[in-house]
Amino acid sequence: MNENVKALQAARQSISTMLLGKEKVIDLCLCAFLAGGHILIEDLPGVGKTTLAKALARTLGLSFSRIQCTSDLLPADILGGNIWNGVAQNLVFQRGPINAQLVLADELNRASPRTQSACLQAMEEREVTVEGQTYVLPRPFFVVATQNPSESGGVYQLPESQLDRFLFRLTIGLPTRDTEIDLLKRGKIDSGNAGVQEVLNSEKILEMQNLVQKIEVNDRLLRYFMNVVELLRSRFDGLSPRGSLGWLNAAKSYAFLNGRNMVTPDHVQAVALATLSHRLVRRPGETELSKMYEIITETVQEVAVF
Repeated sequence: MNENVKALQAARQSISTMLLGKEKVIDLCLCAFLAGGHILIEDLPGVGKTTLAKALARTLGLSFSRIQCTSDLLPADILGGNIWNGVAQNLVFQRGPINAQLVLADELNRASPRTQSACLQAMEEREVTVEGQTYVLPRPFFVVATQNPSESGGVYQLPESQLDRFLFRLTIGLPTRDTEIDLLKRGKIDSGNAGVQEVLNSEKILEMQNLVQKIEVNDRLLRYFMNVVELLRSRFDGLSPRGSLGWLNAAKSYAFLNGRNMVTPDHVQAVALATLSHRLVRRPGETELSKMYEIITETVQEVAVF
C-alpha cells in the first residue's frame, strides 16, 4: 500500500507542474481513475481543462485521443467505420478516436444528442458496436469530457442517462491571484510540459483498481452510508443504485489514495459533491435551489456518524 501511495503522490506532483494550485481537483481525478470512472469537467474556456487531461494521460502512461465536439460531428467520427480497401478488395474497419485509453471529449455538449449517445456504450461497457460488429476498447479506458456552462450559446443539454455515466462532475475554477501571476510569468498555461513525467502505466493502474475493490467497508459504515443515501432520496430525485455504488467506490478510491485500508465517513463526504452534483435534481413543482453544493454538503453532514 505504501508503494502505491508514493506512486500516486509522484503522479500528483507531476500533474501539478501543468495545473498549478489545483491539488484537490487532481486528487479527485486520480480517485476517479482508481475507481474506473469517467469525469465531466464543466467550466469556462481557458482554465486548464485540456491541459489537465493531457497531463493525466502523460503521467499515467496512457494512450491519448482528443475529440473536438461540434454540432456537425457524427457518431462515425467518434466510433470509426468500415473503409474500402482497394488492394484487398474488402472492407476494413478503421477505428475512431474513441479507441484510446484516455479520451478527451472536448465541449461534449456542443455535439448533437445523436452523437452524444454514441459514447454511452463505450463509457458503460468499454466496447463499441459498428454495423453489427463489436470492438473491445483498450483497458483501462477513461473518458474525460468537458462541457461549457448551460447558459453558453450553441450547446445541447446532456440527458440524465449520459450524465449518470460520469462518476464525477468537477469544476476547476479560476486560479488564485498568486498562481495566476506565476502563469503570467510563464507566458502560457501549459509551459510546464517538460516537468510532466510518466509515473504509472496501464498495468499498474489496473492493479491498483483491483486493490481498491479490496478496501474494507464495514457494516457500520454501510449503515451510515445508506442513511445518507435515503435522506438524499427523500429530498431529491436522480440518485440511482448505480449512483450510490459509484459513490461508495469513489470513497474506496479516496481511502486508497490516502493510504487507508478502510473507508471512513470522511472519505464518503470528501467525494460527495463530485459524485452527486450532476445526479440530484429537485422534484417538479418544488422551489428551484441555486446552491446545490451547499444543500448536498448540509444533507451529508446532517446524518449522525455511527
